[in-house]
Amino acid sequence: MTKVLIVDDEPQILRALRINLRARDYDVQTAADGGSALESAAAYLPDLIVLDLGLPDMDGVEVIRRVRGWTDAPIIVLSGRAGSEDKVKALDAGADDYVTKPFGVDELLARMRAVTRRHAGQAATTVLIGRHSVDVANHLITSTEGGEGTRLTPTEWHLLSLLVRSPGKLISQKQLLHDVWGPQYASETNYLRQYMAQLRRKLEPDPAHPRQLLTEPGMGYRFLANP
Repeated sequence: MTKVLIVDDEPQILRALRINLRARDYDVQTAADGGSALESAAAYLPDLIVLDLGLPDMDGVEVIRRVRGWTDAPIIVLSGRAGSEDKVKALDAGADDYVTKPFGVDELLARMRAVTRRHAGQAATTVLIGRHSVDVANHLITSTEGGEGTRLTPTEWHLLSLLVRSPGKLISQKQLLHDVWGPQYASETNYLRQYMAQLRRKLEPDPAHPRQLLTEPGMGYRFLANP
């Protein structure tokens, strides 16, 4: 049974999520502030954390940073802060995904399943993108319809590998720029737009309407496996 820690200072949200998740066979604990969340996380050892940013005693981003010091359990931020800056800060601190209030329970459950699958290590080194079979480990792309495979540049491979190895996870622009080009390129978002456009032209059946290499405007990018 998947153990979920829900952290929110709104009693009605805690109650609603506790009821809905337990009805779906999740083991649920709740916390109403950052201090209680850290104590519960250490004692309960959740498989997944759903966390609000606007907590009464500390910012949720600080909770993420502290939790990330000792566990890699997936963290989904559930917050009323809709600004891209807040989302980027949470993602850079170590959150795996971000859901804005008001939210639908079905959407949250889908996000929970996605990050749980990723964390469980079910992502294969070979994935399908459109009509292409992509072997990330060996940097090899073959067409599922036969014929010559597509070739990528080293930079394209690096960017694609980061996305493919974390299916479903929203990866911030800052993180991708840092990991692919280095810290001095943290603000060069035009690099990402250019290279993502190239990857879509090479791999997506309809580059203008991508189904797997997705953009989250103002935040980052996400790879969806087998849409």
